[in-house]
Amino acid sequence: MTGALTLRAWSLSAAVCLGLPAAPALAQQYPAKPVRMVVPFAAGGPADLVARLLGTKLTESWGQPLIIENRGGAGGNIGTSAVAKSAPDGYTVLLTTSGFMSNPSLYKDPGYDPFKDFAPVTVVGNSATIVVRHPSLAVNSMHDIEQLARTSKLDYATPGIGLAGHLSGELFKTLTGIQMQSVPFSGAGPAIAAVLSGQVKLGFMAVPSTIPHIKAGKLVAIAVTSPQRLAVLPDVPTVAESGYPGFQVDNMYGVLAPAGTPPAVVNKLHDDIVQALGRPEVKAALAGATIDIIGNTPAEFARYIEAEYVKWAKIVKASGARVE
Repeated sequence: MTGALTLRAWSLSAAVCLGLPAAPALAQQYPAKPVRMVVPFAAGGPADLVARLLGTKLTESWGQPLIIENRGGAGGNIGTSAVAKSAPDGYTVLLTTSGFMSNPSLYKDPGYDPFKDFAPVTVVGNSATIVVRHPSLAVNSMHDIEQLARTSKLDYATPGIGLAGHLSGELFKTLTGIQMQSVPFSGAGPAIAAVLSGQVKLGFMAVPSTIPHIKAGKLVAIAVTSPQRLAVLPDVPTVAESGYPGFQVDNMYGVLAPAGTPPAVVNKLHDDIVQALGRPEVKAALAGATIDIIGNTPAEFARYIEAEYVKWAKIVKASGARVE
């Protein structure tokens, strides 16, 4: 964090010496060119959906394009580390998920430090993870999954290592003492395709990507990881009420900038995103994707990152999960 503070101080003094715009003027002028939003997962997943929804509204309000760049791989680490190394000027930002907080515990070297390398902007929203199966897999409850895993080899698909789906599976393994093998993919789209085809017959997925397939009868919903049932799937129980009290996993969608980004620019990003989240059409689209809008402050987001980092570090240690 010292380096980030030094960089901020250098940037301010350089602006004064060179006659460059001070922070308030900089924020007023921002953005003066296209902004790149990196989504560290494949296109077609819920993070991509959130980014493109924001992209449309911010492009309208800015008069400058917000360009979405999907850079999947290594559970989100490739795209995330690329943003960490980007210029701290507000023209490259990250839209990521809960793996941002858990990957530093899962990977020996994720390529970034969640505290030193980023300036939190806001949590856009949270959604649940859902446990789904291919119609040919004969399980109808979390208890059935537990019993099957005690007698047979059981694989489960996830959108990537360290994401909410993977962590949900690891938490379930830790609570029950069973063995299941995670099969990570490079995003929600490829993971769901694997379950739809029967390549992997069980999946721990983000809810938004699964709804159409559940409604069409191509996937069977077993349980959700939220503390309450979802309005869009009222007949699907929570994992907690299925006999595993206290079980809860959130799938966060949050925006961050590289450390050293001027606070005035971070605040303008925050304010413009929150304004976009207040638009009726955005509220409707996110509600339809079962994403609860948050829109918290940079300081609140920073505290959330710290709390989630500590939480998942404990669970990863207890589960023995590790990626070299």
